[in-house]
Amino acid sequence: MNIFDAIRKRRSIRSYQDKAVTDELLTKILEAGRQAPSASNRQEWRFVVVRNKKIREALCKAAKNQPFVKEAPVIIACCAKTDNHVMTCGQPCYPIDVAAAIDHMTLAAVELGLGTCWIGAFHEDEVKNILSVPDDIRVVELLALGYPVSESTSFKERLPLEDIVFFEKWGSSYHSK
Repeated sequence: MNIFDAIRKRRSIRSYQDKAVTDELLTKILEAGRQAPSASNRQEWRFVVVRNKKIREALCKAAKNQPFVKEAPVIIACCAKTDNHVMTCGQPCYPIDVAAAIDHMTLAAVELGLGTCWIGAFHEDEVKNILSVPDDIRVVELLALGYPVSESTSFKERLPLEDIVFFEKWGSSYHSK
């Protein structure tokens, strides 16, 4: 599969098979995250991998009782060990850097026949307590990982390029070349 196929195929999976993800596949996915770009090469991301069913059940409660959180065989708490550095553009580094790592992992998962779902609907304080995450570490997102129950063939509607791309200045029209 090439990268463009993986991008088109990636979906948010909310129903997982009761099938373990091997250490080999998990390592490949985590390695993809480790290879992501980061501001000033800070590499602030940290990952807590959760396979234990009881811990996944507790995370499910912290994630507003979304059932797929306990159903997925792996939940990765995507965290940041940060000094809260802000880039010249005014944006904090850590959420952007962690998001880049997550995106790398989601695309690697597609390549390996796995599905993922970014989870932002959770109570950070509860997740930190469940996973013994230190106070100075941020939990940015949770990532569900596993084998999808079914292969999705539907594609999410996306805005056309004409609505989201401008050339040279804001508001200029998009012209296909």
